[in-house]
Amino acid sequence: MQRSAEKQTSQSLMSSLQLDGRLVFMVVAIAVVWLGFHLLTDFTFLTARNLWNLAVQTSVVGVMVGGMVLIIVTRNIDLSIGSMLGFAGMVMAVTNTHLPIPDPWNAIVTLLLGLVLGAGLGAAQGYFVAYLGVPSFIITLGGLLIYRSGAWILTSGQTIAPLTDNFQVLGGGLGGSIGGPWTWTLGLFAMLAVLGGDISGYRKRQSRGLAIRPVWAQTVVTLISLLLIAGFTLVMNGYTYPRTDIPRGMPVPVLITILVIGIMTWVVRNTRFGRYVFAFGGNPEAARLAGINTRMLTVQIFALMGVLAGLAGAIQTARLNAGTNSTGTLAELSVIAAAVIGGTSLAGGLGTITGAMLGALLMSSLANGMGLMDLQTAWQNVVQGGVLILAVWMDVIYNRNRPR
Repeated sequence: MQRSAEKQTSQSLMSSLQLDGRLVFMVVAIAVVWLGFHLLTDFTFLTARNLWNLAVQTSVVGVMVGGMVLIIVTRNIDLSIGSMLGFAGMVMAVTNTHLPIPDPWNAIVTLLLGLVLGAGLGAAQGYFVAYLGVPSFIITLGGLLIYRSGAWILTSGQTIAPLTDNFQVLGGGLGGSIGGPWTWTLGLFAMLAVLGGDISGYRKRQSRGLAIRPVWAQTVVTLISLLLIAGFTLVMNGYTYPRTDIPRGMPVPVLITILVIGIMTWVVRNTRFGRYVFAFGGNPEAARLAGINTRMLTVQIFALMGVLAGLAGAIQTARLNAGTNSTGTLAELSVIAAAVIGGTSLAGGLGTITGAMLGALLMSSLANGMGLMDLQTAWQNVVQGGVLILAVWMDVIYNRNRPR
């Protein structure tokens, strides 16, 4: 009786806050993982320096995970993005070191070339899937082999370095952060944007007679959002340059990731393209009968995934200050795992960019924490593989029990 009452109280609280239960579970899981690693690493994990590095490590997966959500939502898969990342990164490294024009134009042309290359490769794969009927699993598995070998053939297996200073900024190394004042400016701007957006959204829904949170629940949600932004800003400014008190501020790759996630979230929620993607994933036949050009939509989704892989290749290559043949190895597994752990259903039609980003943060936290514990790479792979299997199992249970 008492347990039933507690359950009703919990459901009533979640109903008032109108929060996604899966996202809340993800946040709690990340908090538990962080606290556990902090205790197991002699209080090293939750330091500003490590969290700053964790944010940079998450950026490569974070940039690509939004595209993977759209692909999985449409009941496809892309196994080639790790190799595509490596191939685009190698092409950009060769271009950057051989292009006879000075910076910053060298870095700009190099980046644009990588993005166009990624879009072309992704669109070609999407064409095979949509118009020629080749299963995405097969075409992207072939792409995985072709792009990985292409990077090796391009340079005969040699590492290409060093890259120009302006291009290295994309990787967040020395000089790759925006500094303390700009980080505070962006943090305050984000807090004002959240506050204004919540107030405006609340009034709009109230005026249109739509369901709204109670005032106390809306206040709690807004305060939590503001505290998270303030905490993130403090952490970014808490890591200083060696032997100084000068804060590094937000790294450029993290800034790029936030922009990409923000744009992808807006596209999914507010554009016809986003609505078509979820309509196609929910019921492909109904989407075709409704007049949606599902073939062109598939090509566009794979091309978008290619652009994001090219951008991630630029970040990873700039971070290493070199084009190497191992860049992007197994990145596809990290991205797919992040999307699935973040609630993207392999059955199609369900998934959120925010959840996938939390999944990417969880996967990076596991890798970072196990690295601090000096755990062998083999055991790290075992743990990450186990987490992926657990996430898929939970997805199966969720889809089996959700109302139709």
